[in-house]
Amino acid sequence: MTATVQKSLSPRAWAELFLLAALWGAVFFTNRIALDEIGPITLVAHRTFWAALLLWALILIRGTPLPKSARLWGAFLIMGLLNNLIPFSLLNFAQLTIESGLASIFNAATAFFGVLLAAAFLPDERLTWPKALGVAIGFLGVATAIGLKHLITIDPRSLAQMAALLATLSYGFAGIWARKHLAGCSPTVAAAGMLTCSALMSLPLAHVVEAPLSLHLTAATWASIAYGAALGTAGAYLLYYRLLAAAGSGNLLLVTLLVPPFAILLGTLFLGETLHPRAFTGFALLALGLLVLDGRLWHRLRNRPSRI
Repeated sequence: MTATVQKSLSPRAWAELFLLAALWGAVFFTNRIALDEIGPITLVAHRTFWAALLLWALILIRGTPLPKSARLWGAFLIMGLLNNLIPFSLLNFAQLTIESGLASIFNAATAFFGVLLAAAFLPDERLTWPKALGVAIGFLGVATAIGLKHLITIDPRSLAQMAALLATLSYGFAGIWARKHLAGCSPTVAAAGMLTCSALMSLPLAHVVEAPLSLHLTAATWASIAYGAALGTAGAYLLYYRLLAAAGSGNLLLVTLLVPPFAILLGTLFLGETLHPRAFTGFALLALGLLVLDGRLWHRLRNRPSRI
């Protein structure tokens, strides 16, 4: 087996990496504003519906062939459930109780679930001891961020934190599903397809579970929805796939470390949020776990010139 070569990041790639982190970090902020007026699933319905429209418009402008296979649309349906409807709803629900910055910290656990699930379901993904160590450190960070009190008791805050973690688990399953069933599909078409399926599922669900959908919303809510759909979803997906091709999946892991600082900063400045010190300790452990998982830390230690 040949070793995977870690691509180096150009200055442009670094700039785009920070831009992607800022786009996703701000979603936690804008979602919290919208949740003051609409429910968690209703917000998912708005976000996925408008984002899907934007991506289909882009696909038509580019002249990209439209997906017609029933099998492919079935894959989009499951992907929309695992990558959008379930995690978006759970994170929105969590943000009703916990701070947006803390929700973004839990979101960083996605990579650790992804590694474990890949080792379980993908034959070419082995759980090496450096990966296992990184996962262990990462989950220690999650436990630290949650706090012992909320690990052993059931209260609204505990449930919200567990919901945020379940969202990251769903993202992990989505990654496995995409690897198995969406390989070779145009990234833009895949994103538009799964968002369309997410909207078709979330629209009636929101109507039944929360309230009849209404377009009579405040300007602040519409601005939050517009940002989440246009920049935080459609635009972010396009930038994500561009970076994936240019920088590689290993470097793209770094965006997970960069999202929480943006979300925490916006929550502090504009929402008056204050995180417990254990949240920052947990994030530091998550960051360390991701660096170990990424492998570049080991590479630098092994290749450091001896001073003897």
